[in-house]
Amino acid sequence: MGTTRREPSTPPIPPLHARELQALALTLIERTGLVILGKETVIRQALCSILAGGHLLLEDLPGLGKTTLAHALARGLGLRFRRLQFTADMLPADILGISIFDTQTREFRFQPGPIFTEILLADEINRAPPKVQSALLEAMEERQVTIEGKRYTLPEAFFVIATQNPLHQQGTYPLPESQLDRFALVLGMGYPDPAVERAMLQGQGGRAHIDDIKPLLDARNLMQMRHAVRRMFVADRVIDYVQQLLRASRQMPEFLTGLSPRAGLMLLNLARAWAYIDQRDHVLPDDVQAVLSGLVEHRLPRASTASAQSSAQMLLSAASPM
Repeated sequence: MGTTRREPSTPPIPPLHARELQALALTLIERTGLVILGKETVIRQALCSILAGGHLLLEDLPGLGKTTLAHALARGLGLRFRRLQFTADMLPADILGISIFDTQTREFRFQPGPIFTEILLADEINRAPPKVQSALLEAMEERQVTIEGKRYTLPEAFFVIATQNPLHQQGTYPLPESQLDRFALVLGMGYPDPAVERAMLQGQGGRAHIDDIKPLLDARNLMQMRHAVRRMFVADRVIDYVQQLLRASRQMPEFLTGLSPRAGLMLLNLARAWAYIDQRDHVLPDDVQAVLSGLVEHRLPRASTASAQSSAQMLLSAASPM
């Protein structure tokens, strides 16, 4: 069912002030960058998703570091996590848990599944059939699961870091649109540039160095950071800009459907998180642009007549900050 991991000998994280926590966000990016070489922007966007209270989906070819990035972030955040390998023969009970009959008490006893953790690393999520994928929907949206009519609350800090392989590979199932919409960002790793790849071949970075990452935060610290992100000041002109982007997505013929209000709220929260990592107390239009691509590419189905530009590029061309 997956393995729970936490550093048993790690001392408790001492209370930290707001500025110290904000500075730790950059430290976490730097530490993760020692394992995932040459991908600072991807790491930063991934952390934005976590600070904004969203779930994260890493999509790319096998062997490009998706699982390693998820594992490194989980260790740096200092939260309880479980890694679950999704397969074609999985059942929803393999994720949520199952009721077992106790012969001594003559009653059914609920045995929690791996979803009862703070971070669920869902590896190759699109190798499981749709019925299993849909079992995650309630947990991702409401931080709770309902099993046999009874509700079970998940930890407050709960979130999912999932990986998936491209759909053209054998044994993959497309994620339903309703589940894709629960992921704040969908990010690709991409091939490393030659200099970074040479460093990797020489033994730098990679999975072998994950154990070098020590926890910087805990669940309490993460929730403090999320509250600070939500309180980040957003000027009217930035809200106007977000509305322009939403309106453009709904009016442009290149898209079959536009962005939902939920997507707009998440875009604003992600921009707040980007500004928070930048050590600022207010949001700029540049922050919105920095996170736009990962938010829109999986949310905007394209018409057959759409141009070769990315969805984000088309939206940015149609809307301009005032």
